[in-house]
Amino acid sequence: MNSEYTDASLIELGRQALNVEIDGLRAQLPRLGTDFARACRICLNCRGRIVVTGMGKSGHIGGKIAATLASTGTPAFFVHPGEASHGDVGMITRDDAVLALSNSGETAEILTILPVIKRLGVPLIAFTGNSDSALARLATVHLDIRVPAEACPLNLAPTASTTAALAVGDALAVALLKARGFTEEDFARSHPAGALGRRLLYVKDVMRTGAQMPTVRVDATLAQGLMEVTSKGLGMTAIVDDSMRVLGVFTDGDLRRALDRAADLHATRMDQVMTLGPKSVLPSTLAAEAVHLMETHRITSLIVLDDQGKLVGLLHVHDLLRAGVF
Repeated sequence: MNSEYTDASLIELGRQALNVEIDGLRAQLPRLGTDFARACRICLNCRGRIVVTGMGKSGHIGGKIAATLASTGTPAFFVHPGEASHGDVGMITRDDAVLALSNSGETAEILTILPVIKRLGVPLIAFTGNSDSALARLATVHLDIRVPAEACPLNLAPTASTTAALAVGDALAVALLKARGFTEEDFARSHPAGALGRRLLYVKDVMRTGAQMPTVRVDATLAQGLMEVTSKGLGMTAIVDDSMRVLGVFTDGDLRRALDRAADLHATRMDQVMTLGPKSVLPSTLAAEAVHLMETHRITSLIVLDDQGKLVGLLHVHDLLRAGVF
């Protein structure tokens, strides 16, 4: 290690690298024109999948672009160009489109499979930093993503150029997302196990329904109410009328208050010990909103009502914990 490099000089080197990459991104803005729109149209009209390919660092960027496209409503996958020339090119069908990344535009592994792509007659979108390259000339649509310089002081290691390719790939994915009308619900379906997907769960996805719901009629005795509470294991029961409209709830806290005043288990009616005006949510409420409501009011259960105010579900904090929303 060269002892001449102080903390300050190392920080400055990092800032210089970031500035070079920022300049590379700014260089993309004026070049994002009709060719970009054509690339979007190809993807929107594609009946199959977007097959992304690239070698080396471009391959790593291509893998991320394919993953972003797939998770935002545009079916896509990555094919390694070296493997493609040894059989994996068979993954490409006539209904697909190909997105190839190569800064030089002369990557041998990609050029090797171009004749097969051309014979299939599939559209080819190319991201290169060289408009005069073979890949640029043979592409259906070429996006020029050249950068003024690499962040590498030797101007050799792919740095600013890969950042530019990644950013233009993100721009493509976002434009397609908006054009397809991709929604939060669609995003949740494609991320069922992830934190993002869990944040987009709705109360209807995790609430208890039917026989799982503890309910008693208003004229039930306190003893009957206790049996319902203990049998369903939620520490509460809803008190409903014949049309399933909720009149109140009975919780552990209500039980303690009833015992404090020595209420008769068999003579006391539920409407004498229940709590009026329980907190409720709609099935279409985000589960994260239900969490906030529980935390704000320091409660562990919520009544779920439909648009007519009738009971359709019960939500307990344990349901939200199991779903990973907390």
